Amino acid sequence: MKELENNKTNQKTVDSSELEAFPKHWFCAAASPSGSTFKEDAESPTGFLDRLGRSAVAWVDYRTDDFDKEAPIAAAKLGFSDMLISSLTGDSRLTYQDFDTEMGLKLPSIQVRHLEVQAHPLLMLLRKNFVLTIHPVMVDRRFTRLRRYADTVLRKIPVDACPEDKLTLLLMRIIDENNDRNFEHLREIEERGDELNEDLMDPATPRSKLGPEIYRMKHALITYLNALWESVNVLHALRYGDAEVITNDPNLLEKMGILAEDINRHIGLAEHLSEVLASGLEVLQSIYNNQLQALNNRLALVMTYLTIAGTAVLVPNTLATIFSNPAFEMGPGDRLWYSVLLVVSTVVCTLLVYWWVKAQGWIPKKMD
Repeated sequence: MKELENNKTNQKTVDSSELEAFPKHWFCAAASPSGSTFKEDAESPTGFLDRLGRSAVAWVDYRTDDFDKEAPIAAAKLGFSDMLISSLTGDSRLTYQDFDTEMGLKLPSIQVRHLEVQAHPLLMLLRKNFVLTIHPVMVDRRFTRLRRYADTVLRKIPVDACPEDKLTLLLMRIIDENNDRNFEHLREIEERGDELNEDLMDPATPRSKLGPEIYRMKHALITYLNALWESVNVLHALRYGDAEVITNDPNLLEKMGILAEDINRHIGLAEHLSEVLASGLEVLQSIYNNQLQALNNRLALVMTYLTIAGTAVLVPNTLATIFSNPAFEMGPGDRLWYSVLLVVSTVVCTLLVYWWVKAQGWIPKKMD
């Protein structure tokens, strides 16, 4: 546990240092028609709007502290219509919208903190020759690496490719980076699942602790799977190239399908983890059932011996009550045979009841 906490502490340190490398909220990377590249951080997009108009392909990234409030404002600054923005922000559950000259996608950015899984929105807006991504600043390391190597990514896009192909290649690179970050969090869930399995193996672990932990684990997996399914739905909407702003090249669309297959593989891993957890629940239930059966056996044995003891006391007590009646006129001379009668009746009745109870199978053969 200490090692895991140290790793998390180190991870947070790395995340902070990477975020400090790009302290400003706006980022732009663009490639000119000749292939030269440009990269800049800024607090406002005003400085690179003119360059966007002259670029062959570009990527603009915006990190915001208040996604719901600032995302529509940021998108409007770069010329996207209110209709497109409103259809993908707020309480809208749409993840894909195409308006011919512009289109928008909404993908999940998964974050896991102590089994608290949250799927933050990543808004991707496409228009002409550039892609705008908007995401909350709380999403750790989402595009830090891609920002650092953005100029290299743009140089790899063929200069002679058509605008739609260039935009699609850039779009796929951004989606792939987002997917990779999402996949990293499955490992965190698996690590917590391993700790939970260790608790399940320990018979001293209180049941009151296991129940909530198992629920949290299942809820985390369900939330994670729902987020991955949203990503698959978006990629399925893109795979035929029906939108005007992206490519209809079969080779590039096939690569889009590969991204979807990669997500499906991780969905399979998450579902397998859910099955393992379900089998752990079955084992836990079996343990509880065995413990309950053992307790029932002990109670049955106690009740059996109490029945025998009760019968052994009841018969002599009945005889004593009968012979104490004045009708029998018993005196001190009857003390000997009366005592023998009580002892013999007690022993005989006890043996008879024991034999009958055992013959009926009411005495458990094994106690565990």
